Amino acid sequence: MSIKVLHPGLLTTIQDLGRFGSQKFGVIVSGAMDPISLRVANLLVGNDEGEGALEITLFGTTLQFDTDELVAITGGDLQPTIDGEKAPMWRPVLIRKGSILQFKSAMNGCRAYVAFAGGIEVPEVMGSKSTYLRAAIGGLQGRALQKGDVFECGDLNRLSQTFVHQLERMTTHFKWSVNYIEFLTFNKTQTIRVLHGAEFERFDLASQHAFFSKRYRLTTQADRMGYRLEGESLSLSEKFELLSEGVTYGTIQVPSNGQPIILMVDRQTTGGYPKIGQVISTDLPCLAQMQPNANIQFKEVSLEQAELELIKQEQMLRKLSMGIHFKAFHK
Repeated sequence: MSIKVLHPGLLTTIQDLGRFGSQKFGVIVSGAMDPISLRVANLLVGNDEGEGALEITLFGTTLQFDTDELVAITGGDLQPTIDGEKAPMWRPVLIRKGSILQFKSAMNGCRAYVAFAGGIEVPEVMGSKSTYLRAAIGGLQGRALQKGDVFECGDLNRLSQTFVHQLERMTTHFKWSVNYIEFLTFNKTQTIRVLHGAEFERFDLASQHAFFSKRYRLTTQADRMGYRLEGESLSLSEKFELLSEGVTYGTIQVPSNGQPIILMVDRQTTGGYPKIGQVISTDLPCLAQMQPNANIQFKEVSLEQAELELIKQEQMLRKLSMGIHFKAFHK
């Protein structure tokens, strides 16, 4: 079961949920920018949630299927088509041999995810299939997909086989899909919830107020490593020396120019800039789907609120997983 890349698009890589346990050696986690969309895509084709899938950025990717394949497309709406016809998102889709799946340009969001039943057959590096471009490890030879690349898909498990059998008996696609509105939004101005960073109190009062009251624009200097923002300048109440410390996905640092940087999945493992905030886990997928020139409004929340939101999100995913299994075996 193989897929051929006719056009790689702007940036298409193989990602899973990341490479954990090696940051102490300076190896970053990497993984999907929008982990919720990746998890849902895998659930929809019967895979384990953390299986490797394609992360497609903004536009242009075109794939040809050399065999019948069960897929699910989630994340941002990049106007996917199958043989020129609009492709459904957020549901299992059976793509026939010889068909072409194409992504045009982003209507909403900026990253789409394509999961394949059986997963993508590439070697794991340090326990992960995720592509880390700067170190050239993981994925397909440690790089983004290129024209002419061919990758294989794994064997289908019982759940995936059940989906295929159901789809083959139907004249149209599945009658059910995922209501993702509770997980992800695509507003031009996003409210992103944050916790106080370790050095929040070291910023002057005017900067603390501006951080939560002023909007910041996402600049074009935004990639898998970090998002540079533009807006009200932030400054410390007094200069101090800060040793490099561990950072994570969503850490908001402020360099000497006073303009915040949000660290993303391909961030470094440590950083020496003062940290004014930390994006909560449940808002990272929305952040990952923001396009350049969008506006961000930061909102302060407590650790307890952040934990409750994470629990709520995980409960919804468990409910989704249970619903998928029910629909598969009670048709």
